[in-house]
Amino acid sequence: MAEITAASVKELRDRSGAGMMDCKKALTESGGDIEAATDWLRAKGLAAAQKKSSRTAAEGLVGVAVAGTKGVAVEVNSETDFVAKNEQFQDFVRTVSQIALDQQTTDAEALATAAYPSGGTVSEKLVANIATIGENQTLRRVAHVSVDQGIVVSYVHNAAAPNLGKIGVLVALEGDAPADVLEPLGKQIAMHIAAAFPLALAAGDIDPAQLERERAIATEKAAESGKPAEIIAKMVDGAVAKYAKENALLSQLFVMDNKTPVADVVAKAAKDAGKSITLKGYVRFQLGEGIEKEVSDFAAEVAAAAGV
Repeated sequence: MAEITAASVKELRDRSGAGMMDCKKALTESGGDIEAATDWLRAKGLAAAQKKSSRTAAEGLVGVAVAGTKGVAVEVNSETDFVAKNEQFQDFVRTVSQIALDQQTTDAEALATAAYPSGGTVSEKLVANIATIGENQTLRRVAHVSVDQGIVVSYVHNAAAPNLGKIGVLVALEGDAPADVLEPLGKQIAMHIAAAFPLALAAGDIDPAQLERERAIATEKAAESGKPAEIIAKMVDGAVAKYAKENALLSQLFVMDNKTPVADVVAKAAKDAGKSITLKGYVRFQLGEGIEKEVSDFAAEVAAAAGV
């Protein structure tokens, strides 16, 4: 069995909001596996929140760039937030975002080989930045959206500079409505996406593996109710359907009023304008999303001193 360390207990507490002893028990039951322990806590109803993406550790910047019917988001990581405030680093992220927009690539490795305006490639410029700034940096990911007719709207939350920040969102609206209708609608939906963490555009687009994971959690929770098997099956189906509804953008309740599904917001805007509007797609990049948090030796020592 893997050793249950103070660092792993702290990490699980940060992720789940559960108590120290519950986290230690979850890790013990899960052989030290953080992901499995998180699921164990949720199945037991002990986790305070499931959206781990709101707790990320990597620093750097997310950059966005748009031009009419197309847009891109790029994430470049650094070791500390101090570098994210560096003008040289910001200029690099801004420039790489524009290069990605021109190329419409979704491949970070391909983007790294693209020509950089001042000479050499994006990768070579990154290496030069590492040498001059004195901190490791990584071109992590890139994504783009586009429409045949309509607009792509961008939004940056916690902006460090124009089009640069910790959360970058792109919203693709397709249709023949005018820009003065699409632009504010897209901005509001982008702000919703930044706050609401949708996993996919529609329920049917959510990763099947993620739904199966939720089904396993719901099954374990329902089994503890002691109800008949047929009732448990309905409880599980209901829980999975609720999860999908709450995590698909189109069915999420719009954060502006917390009662209208996003799909209905778009439909009303189209009806009011007398034009067609379709929410075609979106991109949401949160800085460091999916990167495991590293707990420092000092933090582990403090936790140990506190009896963790």
